[in-house]
Amino acid sequence: MQFCYNDAATPCAERGTVNKYGISKFSISLSIALLAASFGAPVVAHADSLLVNRVQQEKDMDLPGRGMSMAEVEKKYGAPQRKLSPRGGDSDKHPVINRWDYANFIVYFEKSHVIHAVLNTPAGNNTNPASVN
Repeated sequence: MQFCYNDAATPCAERGTVNKYGISKFSISLSIALLAASFGAPVVAHADSLLVNRVQQEKDMDLPGRGMSMAEVEKKYGAPQRKLSPRGGDSDKHPVINRWDYANFIVYFEKSHVIHAVLNTPAGNNTNPASVN
């Protein structure tokens, strides 16, 4: 059923479909979209600030540098708490990736050299890396 405003000069089709309360579908859709956006914005802003804080913490820490060998990392930081099983290595495009877990950080190696080191925070599978072996 289509309801129209009490403006006889303009046909209903030109004025848009409205419900029995005189509210158009466009107005409802716009209200829902704005409401959803207002709830999502603080979450995105909060996530951005967490990422900035984490990057700042990593800058302040003495983490293994890109290009260090496994032997250099072990000599400087000691033995890792856990060495996960290597992944990849099935082709030149997929080199062997190793992951070593220390108390405060995780080191990723391509073949035998560091490609990245990150803080060990309770996110993703960092809390129980043994479950991904």
